[in-house]
Formats: sequence, structure tokens, C-alpha cells
Amino acid sequence: MRLLKFLLVLIVLAAAAVGFYVFLPYGPSSETFVEITPGIGTAGAAAQLQQAGIIRSKLAFELFKTLKNGSLKAGEYRFDHPASLPEIYARLHRGDVYTLTLVIPEGYNLFDIAQAIAAAGLGSRDGFLSAAQQHTELISRWSPKATSLEGYLFPDTYKFSRHATPLQMLTVMTRRFGQQAARLGLADGDTSRAVTMASLVEKEVHIDAERPVVAGVFENRLAAGMPLQTDPAVIYASLLHGTWTGVIHQSELHSDSAYNTYTHTGLPPGPICNPGMAALKAALHPAQTDFLYFVADANGATRFARTLAEHDTNVAAYRAGR
Repeated sequence: MRLLKFLLVLIVLAAAAVGFYVFLPYGPSSETFVEITPGIGTAGAAAQLQQAGIIRSKLAFELFKTLKNGSLKAGEYRFDHPASLPEIYARLHRGDVYTLTLVIPEGYNLFDIAQAIAAAGLGSRDGFLSAAQQHTELISRWSPKATSLEGYLFPDTYKFSRHATPLQMLTVMTRRFGQQAARLGLADGDTSRAVTMASLVEKEVHIDAERPVVAGVFENRLAAGMPLQTDPAVIYASLLHGTWTGVIHQSELHSDSAYNTYTHTGLPPGPICNPGMAALKAALHPAQTDFLYFVADANGATRFARTLAEHDTNVAAYRAGR
């Protein structure tokens, strides 16, 4: 009888010990990162977690993982409060890795994205710009003569590891462009004209229903041999030269840059931003009209005109509205 009581006491104590190691919260009270590398195995992951102070016992973690018969996903994990062993295991099992969010709206150019990269803590602005100019092989299937990745970094919300390199981020963004291009029927081959046109449309209007009409205006002007005279392209020329001050000056309207659509006919030599789906669709399917001019009205919509006289009237109305 005494032996039985002794065994029961041992069982109770063992259960309490298991509960202590498994169910009582343990871990850091401040931000702690642990990188679980691919192929490290359960023992290696448990050792890293114990060394970082995330769990009490690596043996307990290994045993729990064996009982659950699950798998652990590699990646960087962030811990900032004590948690039970089952909670820790669940996070590694579902791959709740730590990432930083990067939002790229439609119409962002390389300079905007580089600034967003720096603001998100994903790297330096200059490092990203340098990589975007260097790794044009990422888009050679669509634009063999590209001098940068401008136009092919698809606008979207991305999640990246803190340690993601500029090349890794650019690869993801251009891959996303490829996926959307396939949806639009843009096969491999030189798509630079379509993307360049879409970038102009993206910058000129913000109402999706107006985009095909604006694309039609640009096509009509190109067919007539008229300069496109689009201010966003002039602004982009100044951005490339590092001279943009926030206001277009007369000197910029008369510059010899190939992006100056006032002094040069035809499309610019490349995209001036990264267009979204609506602008790409508009570039591929421009509206068939006889409009040659457009200007915003006081409400932010766009007024289109067939003649210069009509356009001048619209411009005057716009200025009066302002």
C-alpha cells in the first residue's frame, strides 16, 4: 500500500513537472528574434529556442513535437511575451514568421518604391535603386532593352523578411507582374510599348472608366504625329536627373530629355511609373474616339475635346473652377 501511494505521488509530481514545462508561460518580455534555418531539424530548432530564452527545455519541446507528429517551418520568428510550449509549437508549425509589410500603390515609380522600402525598414533607398537599375535580366523576357525595372514592379501589398535583399524583393515584384501580364494575355516578347503607354495613362487620370479614353487620346496624337505633351513624363525626366523640385519649370518643358513629350514626338523611351491592372488594360484596349485633348475639370473628372478650341474652353473652365 505504501509503495502504491509512493508511486501515485511520483505520478502527480511528474504531471506537475510536465505542466510546468509545457503549459506555464515562459519566455521574453521584450522583443526577441529567432531564425529557424531550413534543414536544421527539430533538435536544432529546440536548441535555438532554448538558447534564446523562448522555452525552458529543448527536450520538452522535442517530446511535445513528437507527440503532435507535426512539422516545423523555417523562417524568422518574433517573440515579445511569455507563452506556453504548445503556443510556441503552434506558431512554428503554421509558419507564423515575422515579416515587414510593403505597400506599393498604382503609379509609384522607382523613387517612390525606394523611399517606401527605406520607410518600412527593408533596406536603403540607394541600394534598392541601384539594384533596380542593375538587374534588368529580371524583365528581359518582356523588355530586352530596358535600362531599369521601371514599369514592371507590380503594385500590390508585399510581405518580406527583415533580411530580404533588394534582388529578392525585385524578383518577387517582377514575378507578380508576370502573373498579371499572363492574365491580360501579354505573352513573352517586347511589351515595353504597352507598359510605357499604361504608365502614362496611370499618371494622367485616377478614374478607371476614363483610362481607355485617355489611352485613345494618346494613340490618336501618336497617329497624327503630335507630341503627347504629358506633364508626368516631364516630371520623370527631372526625377532621373535629380532636379525635381515639385513644380514644373519652363526650362524643363524645353529640355532635350527623351522623356520630354513636349519637345519629342512618340512615346518616352520607357515607363515612367509602375501601372496597375486598369491602366494596363486601357493601354491594350484604348477607346476608339476622335478626341485629341483632355484636361481635368474642377471636380477631378476629365474633359475631352476634339479640337484645340474646345480644349481651350475646357482649360479656361478648369482655371475658373480653381
